[in-house]
Amino acid sequence: MKTQGSAREYVGAVDLGTSGVRFVVFDHEAKEVAAVYRELPLSYPAPGWVEQDPELMFRLALEVAGEAISKAGIGAEELAAIGITNQRETTIVWERSSGRPLAPAIVWQDRRTAPSCEKLRKLGQEVMLREKTGLRADPYFSATKLEWLFANVPGLRERAARGEALFGTVDSWLLWKLGGVHATDPTNASRTLLFDIHRLRWDPDLLSLFGVPEECLPCVRPSLSVFGKTKKELFGAEIPLAGVLGDQQAALFGQVCFDRGEAKVTWGTGAFLLLNTGDRPVESRHGLLATVAYTSPDGEVRYALEGSVFIAGAAIQWLRDGLGIIRSAAETEALAGSVPSTDGVYFVPALVGLGAPHWDPYARGAILGITRGTKRAHLVRAGLEAIAYQTNDVLRAMEADAGLSLSELKVDGGAAANNFLCQFQSDVLGIPVVRPKALETTALGAAFAAGLSVGFWEDLSALRGLWCEDRRFLPAMSPEERERLLSGWRRALSRAKGWAKGVP
Repeated sequence: MKTQGSAREYVGAVDLGTSGVRFVVFDHEAKEVAAVYRELPLSYPAPGWVEQDPELMFRLALEVAGEAISKAGIGAEELAAIGITNQRETTIVWERSSGRPLAPAIVWQDRRTAPSCEKLRKLGQEVMLREKTGLRADPYFSATKLEWLFANVPGLRERAARGEALFGTVDSWLLWKLGGVHATDPTNASRTLLFDIHRLRWDPDLLSLFGVPEECLPCVRPSLSVFGKTKKELFGAEIPLAGVLGDQQAALFGQVCFDRGEAKVTWGTGAFLLLNTGDRPVESRHGLLATVAYTSPDGEVRYALEGSVFIAGAAIQWLRDGLGIIRSAAETEALAGSVPSTDGVYFVPALVGLGAPHWDPYARGAILGITRGTKRAHLVRAGLEAIAYQTNDVLRAMEADAGLSLSELKVDGGAAANNFLCQFQSDVLGIPVVRPKALETTALGAAFAAGLSVGFWEDLSALRGLWCEDRRFLPAMSPEERERLLSGWRRALSRAKGWAKGVP
């Protein structure tokens, strides 16, 4: 049931990820009308450091939005709403008066605060952090990044205490630049180490622990709500900014995993598994995270268990850009299929440490089992297999925490187009892997959230009817072969762990 008037026949979604920014226009059938994408560069100013330019993020977001609207052959006033989904944990600080960034964005992959996190663990803060936030003391999250900025940008903490300098994750930055609103939603707030996921508010004890003044924090609003409107000068119309979800929660939403026990993995820069756990968080005993899946204005809250693998598709990107052994990710499927196996080669892509369920910021990438017979096809196949092995590690931990066995796994993201990877994943897991027709479910999830927020779509059941299956991959590997391969993977992992710390 629409509330925006008959002229508003479309919904837009901006998806600002780690590797690029995309804007997609969808119609009432959730069909993609137009999409435009731009790559977003990363910089590495020191080992383990990962940064981006906040101004470039916004400029590219504006560019792709304008081009997609034009490509769709519509006017901006025909958009019922724009949803926002974003790379999470990435930390941005800016000046309230000018909107000027006060430092480069510190990206979620950044490891510079590993010593701070180790200190927190030694001080016995890990249990309190896990109980309140569902997270752990790891450089992945925003709080230690913000703490580092306060210590290294002169005057920043004082300006933040006066409300002159603002903090936000990427969603907050976009909301500020697009609509002049300093806000976020619980899915993003729950990734900062500053947010109580039970009370759904910034926590005073956590703010004190990390030295964060409340004056610099964004207002937390329900995920499925209207946050404001775009400034008229940006698109020539005031478009509702409605529906904000962190990228992995958006993918869960786009895969219509609305019920407890439904799960998906998104293969993008990293690999992110989320399992809907219903109306209460599940405390993990196996290195996973409890997080907010989405909230609505009527008080509905859904939680998820999450396992975050830092490097998945980025491993293939590294084979392309770092080693130069492939020209594009598209050729990896044929290359991997051109050899019957990796010939014993394993690639552990711990290029920025290991995430769930291992959580080792000192792990580093390793390629093991190389012989004189090793060819680039073996390395490429090992890279794809590594994505499946890491996904398997997280899924097994997830099943143990939730006390259930998954009957299938939905996959999405760019790498899900790779038939070899999908089949190998099904073989390793021993359950069906289901691929939707819309692989970019992150943008679709943001569009779903936006549409629900303004009444473009009526309810969750209407969204379920719009989701379409493309292909179902069924396991064909023997249990003995599966265990042989996984045993080799575990041995390779043991070699990569603790490498940067000098641990044997």
